[in-house]
Amino acid sequence: MLYVYASRTGNVESIVTNLGLDALKIETGSETVDGDFILFTYTDGYGDIPPEVEDFLSVNGSHIKGVVVSGDTAYGEAFCQSGDKISELYGCPVLYRVENDGTDEDVAAIKTAIGL
Repeated sequence: MLYVYASRTGNVESIVTNLGLDALKIETGSETVDGDFILFTYTDGYGDIPPEVEDFLSVNGSHIKGVVVSGDTAYGEAFCQSGDKISELYGCPVLYRVENDGTDEDVAAIKTAIGL
């Protein structure tokens, strides 16, 4: 399984690092993968999919097998909503919702959720 992530503030990158994953970072959205992947992403604006993630998925979306999404509970109903939108658009499950860069317990739960 491949792992792909987008991180603007460093929260998602911290999660990926804490998981010890060798993952492709989405910088521009023009990156491509040649196999199934799990996406780690943040939530942009008020529950939006980050633009670079939208661009990446427009080309690679047929390979997505699940999404782990970071957000901030201060946004209420928009918390981690980008993951819900990706799930609906691409027919993949939201594997885990995490606040910001998560806790040690979150990292352990994500490992279980992604099958590590």
